[in-house]
Amino acid sequence: MNDRIKLNDIWEMPLAAEFASDYMADLRCFLLQEKVAGKQIYPRGEEYFRALDLTPLDQVRVVILGQDPYHGTGQAHGLCFSVQPGVRTPPSLVNIYKELESDLGLERPVHGFLEHWAKQGVLLLNSVLTVEMASAASHRGKGWEQFTDAIVHLIAEKPEPVVFLLWGSYAQKKAAFVQSIEQGGQHLVLKAPHPSPLSAYNGFFGCRHFSKANAFLEQNGLAPIDWSLPEINS
Repeated sequence: MNDRIKLNDIWEMPLAAEFASDYMADLRCFLLQEKVAGKQIYPRGEEYFRALDLTPLDQVRVVILGQDPYHGTGQAHGLCFSVQPGVRTPPSLVNIYKELESDLGLERPVHGFLEHWAKQGVLLLNSVLTVEMASAASHRGKGWEQFTDAIVHLIAEKPEPVVFLLWGSYAQKKAAFVQSIEQGGQHLVLKAPHPSPLSAYNGFFGCRHFSKANAFLEQNGLAPIDWSLPEINS
């Protein structure tokens, strides 16, 4: 998008057609106009592709799909469900931690910074990668969805098995084309309600997706994910 953007080289060639597309040119213009108008956009420009930068295509082992970045000050940094150090853990992430504790016996982290997962091959991808401050879902329908659809397609085409954790109807629709083991594919597709306080008790709690993901990875000769989160300096 601009000179400050950071993106791991391994993504650049597979996504070259997307970056050169008309819809991406339109998206660039939209974002520029928003900034010229004085609007605050989250996350910062160099973090638009943070999820891709931390989790190269050849290292993706697990995919977690979100919708939009957090729109509060200091929250978003390019990974779905994750917030920057020192920021209060959002309710949905609190519920994810509760399920981790129940599933794997892990102590609940005291922060919401998930880069430790991303660096192990967990792609924490929002469908829309930017948002206006204090204006939820304000950048939907501007082109990001098409871009992130292309990313999910690239992962689905990987010959290596990948785990897709699809929480909520939005994520499940976005990755509906992924061929699961039950459909003759090689990927493990796990579905559950969204971890939001509005729906977590409808089946997210007790889904045991974290242990199921690790069991699948190990069965396929891949290292499991360390779902614990080390302490960080705020």
